[in-house]
Amino acid sequence: MESYLLDWANLLLRWVHVITAIAWIGSSFYFVFLDSSLTPPEDDDLKKQGVSGELWAVHGGGFYHPVKFAVSPPKLPGHLHWFFWESYSTWISGFALFTVSYLFSASTYLIDKSRMDWAPATAIVVALAFFVVFWLLYDAICRIFGQRKNGDAIVGALVLVLVCIASWLACHWFAGRAAFLLVGAMIATAMSANVFFWIIPGQRTVIAQIKAGEPVDPIHGKRGKQRSVHNTYFTLPVLFAMLSNHYSFTWSHPQNWLVLILMMFAGAAIRQFFVMRHGYKLGRNGNPLPYALVGVVVIVGAIAWMRPAPVAAVATPMPAPGVAPVSGAAGASAAGAGSQIDFKSVQAVLAQRCYMCHGEQVQMKNMRLDSPALVQQHAQAVYQQVVVQKLMPMNNATGMTDAERALVKRWFEAGAPTGP
Repeated sequence: MESYLLDWANLLLRWVHVITAIAWIGSSFYFVFLDSSLTPPEDDDLKKQGVSGELWAVHGGGFYHPVKFAVSPPKLPGHLHWFFWESYSTWISGFALFTVSYLFSASTYLIDKSRMDWAPATAIVVALAFFVVFWLLYDAICRIFGQRKNGDAIVGALVLVLVCIASWLACHWFAGRAAFLLVGAMIATAMSANVFFWIIPGQRTVIAQIKAGEPVDPIHGKRGKQRSVHNTYFTLPVLFAMLSNHYSFTWSHPQNWLVLILMMFAGAAIRQFFVMRHGYKLGRNGNPLPYALVGVVVIVGAIAWMRPAPVAAVATPMPAPGVAPVSGAAGASAAGAGSQIDFKSVQAVLAQRCYMCHGEQVQMKNMRLDSPALVQQHAQAVYQQVVVQKLMPMNNATGMTDAERALVKRWFEAGAPTGP
């Protein structure tokens, strides 16, 4: 029952997280587009009001005319819409999902004993420390270098180094799938912290100054804009890290930390293309195409580098005259893909590697594999989890070998027989 309820909690939290993330990313993308697409106002009245840019757009059968004031409007409207609950709801739902999926079962999903054999409590504390330490270091970098000449370039370079270090540590300390998600959640935490600690407080200060009739300090808008731009570059790397848990060939790679860095770098480069593209159409920016090409080249290079080595076909040895054919596990290991598979050898692998979680005493995910009928019933799931995605055994806690996975593959491709 506990596993069943956790599955429901995971599903509902993931659903909420995706919905709120779509709302947050959508508004972020829209305002980056809006800022890059504004043109100087043509109407004299708008100029007198302090409007620095305007945009005419058509959508959904209507025309829209948003304008942006350089520092502040001459008068506050009666209703002012704030964009912050999208960010907060995304982080809260994401952290709850991370807790249910990884922290609640740290010994199963977070810890890989072949990397770090630490207690669950220790692993949880270290994982949470990634969120705090990354934010403190990133925020310090922005404070120290953000307002200097060429500050954006300096901040970008230092944050890249910081992300690389965090990726290397996470992938060497935690299970691969958890490490990728942890780095994504770490960056997403910094994104939401930007909203909570800088963007919204700066906006509240500006509004308070307007209401008090005081001169508005433009530094608050500049800082908020800087952190908002950082968030838009973080978006595609975070999305890759979050989606990667469905694709084991990324986080199970021997150099998974480098895979993570390359794909996040490619995402940031491609996002730069889209950011610059809006202004390029108005003649403000240089050609953004090189950034897209860099991102694509990095992805193509990663695909070529990570391609699996070809598996040489193994010929079935012909028995000598008067000698019986080899049978059992040894015969299955030597047999080619088209040979008859002895189910007893597959069953022996399942008993050694899978029964502890899918046997008589424990049935994780309501699945048992301790009888031929049940194995045949779940054959497709076994093939997907053990062979295709290599997700099971979880973190390979029972040490299933590549030869055993190959045996399961041949068995499934032979029709998943359970007879002698």
